[in-house]
Amino acid sequence: MSGRQHRETEIARRIRAKGLASGRSCAQIAEEIHETCSPQFGTTKIKGHRLAHGIALADVIEQVRALFERDQKPAPGIGETLLSAYESGLKRPGPEYLHYLCTVYRVEPISLGYDGPCICGHGHRTPGLRSGSADEDRADLPSRPRDIWLNPSSIDPPRPEGPDEEDENVLRRTLLKLLDTASTGPIGELPPEILGAVEGIRRRMDETLVMATVSPAMLDQWEEATLSFGRQYTSTPPLRLLCDVLLELSAVRAAMSRRQPTDLAERLCRMAAQLSGLSGMIMINIGDHRLARAFFRTGRTAADETGDRALRAWITARESLVPLYYGDAREALNLAKKSRDLAGATPCVAQAMAPVVEARALALLAGSSGKREVVDQAKRALAKARSAFSHMKAHEQDDIAFGYTERQLYFYQGDVLTKLGETIEADVVLEQALEKYSDHIFDQTLIRLDMAQCRLIEGDIDEALEVAIDAARLLKPEYRTDFILRPAVEFGRCVEASGGKDYPALQEFYELMGIGGTRA
Repeated sequence: MSGRQHRETEIARRIRAKGLASGRSCAQIAEEIHETCSPQFGTTKIKGHRLAHGIALADVIEQVRALFERDQKPAPGIGETLLSAYESGLKRPGPEYLHYLCTVYRVEPISLGYDGPCICGHGHRTPGLRSGSADEDRADLPSRPRDIWLNPSSIDPPRPEGPDEEDENVLRRTLLKLLDTASTGPIGELPPEILGAVEGIRRRMDETLVMATVSPAMLDQWEEATLSFGRQYTSTPPLRLLCDVLLELSAVRAAMSRRQPTDLAERLCRMAAQLSGLSGMIMINIGDHRLARAFFRTGRTAADETGDRALRAWITARESLVPLYYGDAREALNLAKKSRDLAGATPCVAQAMAPVVEARALALLAGSSGKREVVDQAKRALAKARSAFSHMKAHEQDDIAFGYTERQLYFYQGDVLTKLGETIEADVVLEQALEKYSDHIFDQTLIRLDMAQCRLIEGDIDEALEVAIDAARLLKPEYRTDFILRPAVEFGRCVEASGGKDYPALQEFYELMGIGGTRA
């Protein structure tokens, strides 16, 4: 410990001792420590609370880990280095870590120096105790705090809320239910309350983008959070991730509604474009193509403000997947070409992604009995994609959401070959793709359905159904969205058309997918 830190700790220790002797709460002591030490040592509010409790960084980490374990969550990645960065003001805790730090100190985010409500939407003080009392700091934490947060009678009366807060609280309540391990099952059609909240946040972001005359600032932690959401895209159930992403997007929109330094305008608009694009991607996975299109439009508006051709091309390439998956291959082909034109000669993600979408759209238009020239055109597009991929930056090749990975390239190449009826070549590529996937359940399922389709094209209905059933067994209920059910239903129809309508295995496949009976 440096001399400066030692003096800070000594002053805080004296303040704490006097405060406890006079019956003050830890929250009150923390405030005095902050006011006294901040001018000389730059002591932050969050650090003031730790010093007020008289504990070390390691003690806080262990308490957070214990709370994660209590809530049956995987061990958190937070350590002393990260907590020290929070206390020094270099980083801001994400929504989940902030919630648990508030729980440890039994205060609200504002007391730790952070604006806005907690992700739980409610208070962290133990119910039934007078706020600021000495007993408050000694009371045991409830064993199931989420039950208390979801019970309005156990907290102070809510303050009047505006549209932003109402929509955010809808998403927070949804997120809390999803965090409960008992809340599993197919998503199905989203309730009107959630759809309204999703659309409300997206619409107000549109309004802010249009009305803002000076682009506002963006904080570093939002960029870090956005990249983190991109990494979670492959492994987190879509509705859970959508809640997290939209709460972040809402925070970005609130910042954009205020005038900010113009030198950070590009970073803020880039964040809005990326979060809107990621929301559109998630809506594809959930199966709502209308909202997916709306989010991509919002993303384009934000991307246009940055003047970044690569970002605009990425948004357009991602948007092209909406008509590709929902029935208009020609529109997908046009959007892919537009993305390619936007990218120009600059090496970027869209240069690899757009030709793949072109090839998939061509394969859909041609079918397994397509003309040779169409087959050759699709394969030339795949060759362009492979060449562009080799020129991408290393971090872009590792990012499955904002970049384009080798496993995605293999998967989509196999999908194109399957649709063209090139089963021998498709089998090899799809096997390679499946070996590279360990977390993205959507793509794993689609790969297996393509492999089943190859067996069907070759006339082996039994093996085709066996592969499809294996895919269905691996698919958890929360991932059975319209995005997955559409190709599953299409595969079933192909089986029926091939003479397998009365196969018991087909009925088993339908039941596992939750389709419910023959789809003749």
